Amino acid sequence: MSKKDLLLEIGLEEVPAHYVTDAMNQFADKLTKWLDEKQLSHGEVRTYSSPRRIAVFVKDVLEKQPDIEEEAKGPAKKIALDENGNWSKAAIGFTKGQGASVEDIYFKEINGVEYAHVQKFTKGIEAKTLLTEAKQLITGLTFPKNMRWGSQELRYIRPIKWLVALFGQEVIPFEITGVKTDSYTYGHRFLGEKVEIAMPSLYETVLLEQFVIANPVKRKEAISQQLSDLEQEHNWVIPVDEDLLEEVNNLVEYPTALFGKFEQEYLSLPDEVLVTTMKEHQRYFPVRSQAGELQPYFITVRNGDQNHLENVARGNEKVLRARLSDANFFYKEDQKLNIGDAVKKLDKIVFHEELGTLGEKVKRIVSLSGKLADLLQVPSNEKQDVERAASICKFDLVTHMVYEFPELQGKIGEKYARLSGETEEVSRAINEHYMPRHAEDAAPASNVGAIVALADKLDTIVGFFSIGKIPTGSQDPYALRRQASGIIQILLSKQWTIALPELFELALSFYGDKGSTEAKEELQSFFRLRLKYRLAEENIRYDLNDAVLESSILEVNSLVVRAKVLQEASVEPEFKETVEALARVMNIAKKGNNLDINEELFESEHERSLYKAYLQAVEQLNNFKTVEKIRENYVILAELKPVIIDYFDHTMVMSDDENVKANRLAQMVKLSQLIESFAKMNVILVK
Repeated sequence: MSKKDLLLEIGLEEVPAHYVTDAMNQFADKLTKWLDEKQLSHGEVRTYSSPRRIAVFVKDVLEKQPDIEEEAKGPAKKIALDENGNWSKAAIGFTKGQGASVEDIYFKEINGVEYAHVQKFTKGIEAKTLLTEAKQLITGLTFPKNMRWGSQELRYIRPIKWLVALFGQEVIPFEITGVKTDSYTYGHRFLGEKVEIAMPSLYETVLLEQFVIANPVKRKEAISQQLSDLEQEHNWVIPVDEDLLEEVNNLVEYPTALFGKFEQEYLSLPDEVLVTTMKEHQRYFPVRSQAGELQPYFITVRNGDQNHLENVARGNEKVLRARLSDANFFYKEDQKLNIGDAVKKLDKIVFHEELGTLGEKVKRIVSLSGKLADLLQVPSNEKQDVERAASICKFDLVTHMVYEFPELQGKIGEKYARLSGETEEVSRAINEHYMPRHAEDAAPASNVGAIVALADKLDTIVGFFSIGKIPTGSQDPYALRRQASGIIQILLSKQWTIALPELFELALSFYGDKGSTEAKEELQSFFRLRLKYRLAEENIRYDLNDAVLESSILEVNSLVVRAKVLQEASVEPEFKETVEALARVMNIAKKGNNLDINEELFESEHERSLYKAYLQAVEQLNNFKTVEKIRENYVILAELKPVIIDYFDHTMVMSDDENVKANRLAQMVKLSQLIESFAKMNVILVK
């Protein structure tokens, strides 16, 4: 069967760099799935993108769907024919639905019953006819933000300027927002021109002649090579941030790297200020010496060729010079600000209308940090550092530098605190208390920073929960999920064994009546869900995940270790019987009450043996603080299995004697509570 290459290209006004790669991959996925659904087999799929285009090339697409001949089964013979031997409505309806007539019916016996059958033939549709549906694939692409233009109803990332839809050498006709498909594309905005694509396989070559490197991987490789060449030529080190490289790659169609310089005096600014100014504001790569020191140079990537690079460099130098001049002014002005005065200014900045000012938040952080320090039994000198760091942790929010560069909060605070004579521990904690800032970030290294970070994040989450501002669906305007993940990461990193309900109790104490039982339950559910995601990332089986999360001990380190211990045990042959025995206890315990056990009501040695084993387990099973102890705890529970099995083999829990029955159920309840402290065994799936 004959095949042709397929090319679809969406030409757009410049798309924001962060959306380009996702749009390209999304388009390729949708098109590939559509071809598979339409039974149009194909070869290699190549993706292309630039700020002004998203395109997909598919090699060797079938020109026509295969014809399909299949046998369709209908009603049984006794239903297909009436008592007079005439075709019934069921038979007529069946054949119509298959595009046949009753004359085409034949009968086949299946399991002793005759059924009506017809041969169904479906003629394949030509690909060029089906491909007009590509319009829906294009308009169906989703983006984080959309816009409308002119009188068009379509909401899209940017206005569509041209469309290429080629199947072989034939244009697939459709129209979107007044733009009709064609075989013409556009090269570089300034260096290229409108050009025809004679056939899909020529797409990349034709665009390269028009100063467009359409393959994003090749474009990124070109940028990386040019950076490497500059490094070697000048004996520099150019640290390549992958996120910045990806963004720059999606800002240009024909990259040319060049360098510019700035005045030596600006090197007196903190490195973070210089790097942030270059990377975040100008999309420049900073330059360092072989020793790692920042140099008065920067690398930028031009969207164009090698001509007049000196003019481009001068223009970029002028822009950067203005930004660095502002930064230098802000830096010098900030040196005049006393930290104590800065902290007082926080009283005039609203954190949230229902939660008070930033000043009030800082006071809560100080108190909560002190309580956490006591709980963790840190040395007195460390507690002093904790309280000092907590009291000034937000002071840099009122500085000129953070106002201009919000992403430097904490980092600038650390620099300014050190310049003001604060201790190294306190200075570092001001930066660390924002950590982890994102999923890939590390937890605070120091205990001082970790305690203040824990207090800050905990106060934020508990505060918003206390006023009913709870994340729903995809809505999380206060980034509470990220803050919760940060708390979990800190507790795991530091191996601090504080139960989450205890943390909530401490934080809620600052909110009076707002710290309700309902808020505590909502907080536990919220953190359980965060922990569920965390355990899933650790590849913990989902039922084992649920088992530990529904247990009675909600302590992060213990939860993670218990889940891993269960995962390891689940491959052992005796795991099934162990879980079944423990789960049986928990299931029966649902019918009982938490009463005291009366040994005088025991009627057999089996009851006494189980009670003795329970008391021994209670003595041993009271420490979930270390990995080794948690492993021992599982072994202790597993060793109850033979005693439990023996008990059930010889004991009827639901005795006719109500007192004996209640006592036996009470024993089940006590034992169930012990088991549940490790995991809710009756939610584990065993085969």
